[in-house]
Amino acid sequence: MLGEMLENVRKKSPLIQNITNYVTANDCANITLACGASPTMSDGEEEAVEMATLCDGLNINMGTLHPRSIKAMLLAGKQSNVCGHPVVLDPVGAGASSYRMETAAALLSEIQFAAIRGNISEIKTLANGKGSSKGVDADAADAITEDTLPDMIAFAKEYAGITGAVIAVSGAIDIVSDSKKAYVIRNGHSVMAQITGCGCMLSSLTAAYLAANPEHHLEAAAAASIAMGLCGQLAYDKMAAQQAGNSSCRNYLIDAVYHLTGEQLERGANYELY
Repeated sequence: MLGEMLENVRKKSPLIQNITNYVTANDCANITLACGASPTMSDGEEEAVEMATLCDGLNINMGTLHPRSIKAMLLAGKQSNVCGHPVVLDPVGAGASSYRMETAAALLSEIQFAAIRGNISEIKTLANGKGSSKGVDADAADAITEDTLPDMIAFAKEYAGITGAVIAVSGAIDIVSDSKKAYVIRNGHSVMAQITGCGCMLSSLTAAYLAANPEHHLEAAAAASIAMGLCGQLAYDKMAAQQAGNSSCRNYLIDAVYHLTGEQLERGANYELY
């Protein structure tokens, strides 16, 4: 089924609205194109409703917040709900400031999200209403390890039940869960932490997969996470072979997403179901 999720993106080429941050907007647009979807990067409140109506899915990223973009997020998110289009929330650095906490709370109260994707510190901050982070990175104390995995799976399922969203937690081990079933994903490579925007790109990818697979949000979100991790592995292999650096690795990552097939995704997927 994971391969089918990818192939549906290629066949349907959904149009994805990204209200994202200026640090990674170009990479988010390029990875959306690479997976077979089409991006729009409009973040203006003046056209937010029209764009949300036109597009097939919406990705909201809190990376570089300002009042104008927050208005656009709320307008586009509510209109996407009206239209039945999936909305993804990436609560970047949710615990880093009260402004981010207040914004996340407003978004969660006014928009129904199909998926919430972030690192474990960000997701725990949303669930608890408070938290900490190392800038936009996860707190080391929150890391998902083999020892903490059972508790983290239970947490993800519980929070999925509360929010009605698929919860996608990124880390050395990824967890993608609804209230009943969780994918524990072991694809990926540590070099991805040295590439600015891997999480942002994954959120764009997730929105594309959800839009192309409206009846299978859990499987679509899992397929997006697995695809990103698998392509990170392929990018590292090429970087090492070329004796290149992290900037080249970012390009290799996007190239790998472009070339990835459903068959390769099925074959390379490394996960367990809980």
